[in-house]
Amino acid sequence: MRETPEELDQLQSLLDSSLSGSTAHLRSIVEGRTITAPQLTGVLTGMCTLALSTVTAKGEPRISGADGHFLHGRWHFGTARNAAKARHLAARPAASVAHLRGEDLGVFTHGTVEELNPGNAPTTADWQELLAYLKDFYDDAFDWDREVVYYRLNPHWMTVYAPDLDKLTST
Repeated sequence: MRETPEELDQLQSLLDSSLSGSTAHLRSIVEGRTITAPQLTGVLTGMCTLALSTVTAKGEPRISGADGHFLHGRWHFGTARNAAKARHLAARPAASVAHLRGEDLGVFTHGTVEELNPGNAPTTADWQELLAYLKDFYDDAFDWDREVVYYRLNPHWMTVYAPDLDKLTST
């Protein structure tokens, strides 16, 4: 868990406001079957496969997979600089991601991406910290400056369905 107490508070506030502002239908499914921000960050460790949704120039939805890392209370994911999703996100940074583990966990997030290591501009202030984490996780499998672009999804809505925390934490 890499989150500060402030980041956990922000994440909990987001989870609470997202659920309270959701439809009655969604609340009937999720209420009583969710987990707290500290519990969520304890469950979302390592690489989590994401279903990433972007939008084409014609407004058509596209979904693809991405390696997601939940760090500091937000999703981080990357792709090849020449991938279609990179072009979509550069032009239209709104995105949605879902991480599912069967019927035991569903994490659904909507937000706007921030490019962390743009090829033609300075990197974000925290890029070196994230890069060290990624190199440790993936070894040095990529040319991080030229091949890969990384994003942070800054969420405006997030909800979690987790009916049995014990199933998620038992080994």
